[in-house]
Amino acid sequence: MEGGQYNPRTVEEVFRDFKGRRAGMIKALTTDVEEFYQQCDPEKENLCLYGFPNEQWEVNLPAEEVPPELPEPALGINFARDGMQEKDWLSLVAVHSDAWLLSVAFYFGARFGFDKTDRKRLFSMINDLPTIFEVVTGSAKKQSKEKSSVSNSSNKSKSSSKGGQRPSESVKYSKPVQAKDEEEVVDGEDEEEHGDTLCGACGENYAADEFWICCDMCEKWFHGKCVKITPARAEHIKQYKCPSCSNKRARP
Repeated sequence: MEGGQYNPRTVEEVFRDFKGRRAGMIKALTTDVEEFYQQCDPEKENLCLYGFPNEQWEVNLPAEEVPPELPEPALGINFARDGMQEKDWLSLVAVHSDAWLLSVAFYFGARFGFDKTDRKRLFSMINDLPTIFEVVTGSAKKQSKEKSSVSNSSNKSKSSSKGGQRPSESVKYSKPVQAKDEEEVVDGEDEEEHGDTLCGACGENYAADEFWICCDMCEKWFHGKCVKITPARAEHIKQYKCPSCSNKRARP
């Protein structure tokens, strides 16, 4: 990989590497978003979004060598593209991109022997920047405005300066599975209520121990595994469209 040829050895160099990769990935998810969208074809194999120290980005197959020279980004981002609204898909890619950037930065830190002080300084420098998720969803600007308004009021506590809830915290998504810590009688009622529900993809019955999601367009239920949606991914979906409804409303 292009990014693997450069090995930063100091805290400042690792942070510079982090900022370059971050800038490239932000570019892919904002200014170059149309090109990025087109490259993430669900018909292709597992694709990853890479950011490079020179502020460039690339959508490509994962590294062939095992183990890879650098930590690998999230695999298969293209498969989720047509299963959710574009902004929710971009937010999901952004979250995984943030995680990848941190893993690469601290990989370099471990490889070149950063001690506790170095790691703390590196994280502090990284933490002063908005995350890719915050940039893509616009919450970075919102937090900045809220911090400014809070700083002008001496009566407000420091905790209120951290901004509002992340969008994902208020996301609504449908699934008939009950939380694990609920009483068994509730699970039994749930099983009985949804017992006749059939998956719109495979046609099999509902089961309480499986993750299901409902299409907001046709209102059919689907096994998460049948439409390649996990519970974690569903948390970022505000309005889910099944593959059939997505194809009906395909982009021009």
